[in-house]
Amino acid sequence: MPDPQEVLSRVFGFPGFRPGQSEIVQAVLAGRNTLAIMPTGGGKSLCFQLPALCRDGVTVVISPLIALMRDQVRALRAVGVEAGALTSGNTEAETDEVFQALDDGRLKLLYLAPERLANAGTQAMLRRVGCTMIAVDEAHCVSQWGHDFRPDYLRIGELRQSLGVPLAAFTATADAETQGEIIARLFGGQTPETFLRGFDRPNIHLAFAAKDQPRKQILSFITARRGRSGIVYCGTRARTETLAQALRDEGHPAIAYHGGMEAELRRQAEVRFQQEDGLIVVATVAFGMGIDKPDIRWVAHADLPKSIEGYYQEIGRAGRDGAPAETLTLYGADDIRLRRSQIDEGLAPADRKQADHARLNALLGLAEATGCRRQVLLGYFGEQAGPCGNCDLCDRPVEIFDATEAVRKALSAILRTGESFGAGHLIDILRGNATDKVKARGHDRLPTFAVGRDMAKSAWDAVFRQMMGRDLVRPDPERHGALRMTDAAVPVLKGEQPIHLRRDALKSTDRPAVKALVADEDAPLLSALKAKRRALAEAAGVPAYIVFPDRTLVEMAERRPMTMDDMAGITGVGAKKLESFGAAFLEVIAGAAEPLHPQRMRLAGRAAGEVFDRLQEAQLDLSRGADGTGKYLSCTQATLRVIAERRPSTLDELERVQGMGPHKVERFGRAFLDILREG
Repeated sequence: MPDPQEVLSRVFGFPGFRPGQSEIVQAVLAGRNTLAIMPTGGGKSLCFQLPALCRDGVTVVISPLIALMRDQVRALRAVGVEAGALTSGNTEAETDEVFQALDDGRLKLLYLAPERLANAGTQAMLRRVGCTMIAVDEAHCVSQWGHDFRPDYLRIGELRQSLGVPLAAFTATADAETQGEIIARLFGGQTPETFLRGFDRPNIHLAFAAKDQPRKQILSFITARRGRSGIVYCGTRARTETLAQALRDEGHPAIAYHGGMEAELRRQAEVRFQQEDGLIVVATVAFGMGIDKPDIRWVAHADLPKSIEGYYQEIGRAGRDGAPAETLTLYGADDIRLRRSQIDEGLAPADRKQADHARLNALLGLAEATGCRRQVLLGYFGEQAGPCGNCDLCDRPVEIFDATEAVRKALSAILRTGESFGAGHLIDILRGNATDKVKARGHDRLPTFAVGRDMAKSAWDAVFRQMMGRDLVRPDPERHGALRMTDAAVPVLKGEQPIHLRRDALKSTDRPAVKALVADEDAPLLSALKAKRRALAEAAGVPAYIVFPDRTLVEMAERRPMTMDDMAGITGVGAKKLESFGAAFLEVIAGAAEPLHPQRMRLAGRAAGEVFDRLQEAQLDLSRGADGTGKYLSCTQATLRVIAERRPSTLDELERVQGMGPHKVERFGRAFLDILREG
C-alpha cells in the first residue's frame, strides 16, 4: 500500500495533514467503518479521497448535488487522479467515458447521486467494477432531524450490507439527534469509529444585529467589502431579486439565485460565482451546498435563518481556505413571527414541531446572546470554549439591564387584552398612545395603559423581540399573529423569576473589513498571479480555484519561488499541477523559467531532485572518461531518476539498475556512489 504522506505531497501538494485528518485517514485506510464530523473547510473530502488512492479497487462516493460532484471530480482530475461521476446531468459521451474507465480498471473514485441507488442494476454494477469502500458526503442528509433530509440516502445502509464493504460518513454539522440517526441508518446501529473534530471555525468573525433599515445595513456591510466574493441569504425569492438589483444600483456585481429560476439560469449563476472574482450572489437557502468555492470572504443573512444548523452550514461557505472571513446576520420581530408560524402551520407531527421550536429558540439565544457568541454556538454542539475574541460581542460587549418589571408589564398587557393583539398595539397601550384602535376597544382604560411611557418605542420593540426570542410569548397563527404567553412566562409574571435582557444600542454594522490577504508590497504580484489564473481557468473552462486556490497564490506572492523546485514546495502545487501550470506562474514571478526534462520534473521539490542534478553533472564530466579521451558514454534521464530515487549503495546494485550495465558502472560507478553517500 502506498505511503499516504507521500501521496498527500506528490498528488495534492500538501506538506502535511491538517489537524485531525491523519487519524481519520488511517481509520478509513484500515477499512474500519467511520463517522467523521469536521468543520466546513476542515478537509473532509481529502479524508476519503486520499485513502481511495492508496486502497485497491473503486471507492464509491455518495454525494447530494450534481454541482458538488462535478466540482470534486474536476479538482481530482486537475491533480491527475482518475475520477468520474454518474449523474442525471451527464451527456451520453460523459457516461460512456466513465464506464470505459471503470472497465479498464483506471477509475479510483466514482461519484453517485443517492437517487441512482434506486436503480436495480446499480448494485450489480458496483460488484462488477470492484467497489471496496463507500464514502458518504453530507451524511446529515440521512437524518429527519438534519437540515437537508434526502429519502434516497436511506438506501445507503442497505448497499453497505449488500456489498459487505466498509463505509465512511462525513458531515460538518450534526447535533446529538442527527448523529444517532446517521449511526442507525448508515451503520445498522453498530457504532462506527467516530471522530468529532470540533465545529469551530476560528477564522470566521460572527456578528448579529437587530434590524434597523435592513437594506441600508446590508448595503453598508457590503460596501465596506467591495471587490470580495460573498453571499447574501434572504428569506424569500422576491427579496433576492430586489436586493440584488439594489446592489447593482450601488455599483456591485451581484446576481440573484432562488429555486423559482429556470435550471439553466441557476446553473449559469453557479458558474459565474465560481469563476468570477468579487461576484455577489443574493440567494435563498437553495444556493450553497454544491458550492465549493474556497475564497468566499463573507456571508450575510438579510433575514433570520431557521436553525443553528442551517445558520452554521450557510456561514460555513465563507473562509474555506482558512483565511479570515466575516458574517452578519440581521433579525427582528417579524423574522421570529415568520419562523414560528412556518413551524406551527407545517404538516410535521407535534413532536417534530416542538423540536423545531427548540432549534429556533437556540438560534434566537445566539442572536440575543449577552456574552461571546462563539461560546454559545459551540455550546449548542456540546463543546466548551473560552471567549473567542472574534465576534461582535467580544469586540464590543453589550449592556444588560434588569428587565423583570418591563417584561411583567408586557405580559400583563397581553393577558388583559385577551392574548388577541400583536406587539404594535400592545406597545401603544404600554406607552399611553390613545390611538383610534386603542380607544375603540377601551384599552385606554386598562390598568396597564401608559405604565411603560418611560421607555421609548424602540426599547419596547427590543423587549418584545427578546421575549419572543426567549420563548416567553409566541405569535398565534390562528389569531393572525396575536401574541400569547407560554408556560415559560408564568414564573416571570408572578415575580418568582427575574429576567435580564440586552439594552439595544442600534450599533453601526460598519465594522472595518478584514485586512488584505498579503502585505502591501506583495499585492501587485498577487494581482498579476490572479490575472494569470483567471486566463488559464477561462481557457480551460473551469473555476479559478481548480487551477490554484487563493492561499496557494498568496504563498507564491510571499515566497516568490524562482525555480521549479521552489515552486514544488508551495502548498497546493502537486506533481500534476506543477507540470500543467508551474512554468506559467514562474514566468509571472521570475520571468521565463528554464524548462525541466519530464524525468527531472517528477523529482521537483524532492531531495532526489538535487541528487539527480549532481549525477547528471558527474555524467557530463565523465562522458569521455576521466582523461577526456575515452569512448562517449551517457545515461538516460530515466536511469538517473531511478538511481536518485533508489539510492543503490554498491556497484553490484548500481549495475542492476535498468540502463546501466558493466561498462557504465566502470565509467560512472565510483562517482555516482560518492554522490549518493553525500546526498
